Amino acid sequence: MGKKKEKKEKPLDRMTAKELREIALKVPDIVGAHGMNKVELLAVVKEARGIVDEKAKKSSVSIREIKKEIRELKRSREEAKTEQDKNKAQVLRRRISRLKKKTRRAA
Repeated sequence: MGKKKEKKEKPLDRMTAKELREIALKVPDIVGAHGMNKVELLAVVKEARGIVDEKAKKSSVSIREIKKEIRELKRSREEAKTEQDKNKAQVLRRRISRLKKKTRRAA
């Protein structure tokens, strides 16, 4: 007749501490779930389920190197402005903007 829909479990990272605590209480190996905060509960539940956290990959370029390149591009942009080369100044402005965003992500 009618199919029963399986209720999908939302990702562990999105669960509240209360939901994580309920899951932790069902696992017999976890002790002291009531005293844990969300970060601790998340780590314990992931460990119990065998989920390995993937660390974010750091960029190989340092912020200092990026800022040095930004300073050089700003000098070039000023030269382009004095030569009244609007296209080159526009291109350099966009490159500077992209590099600034990259420094924010790297921080």
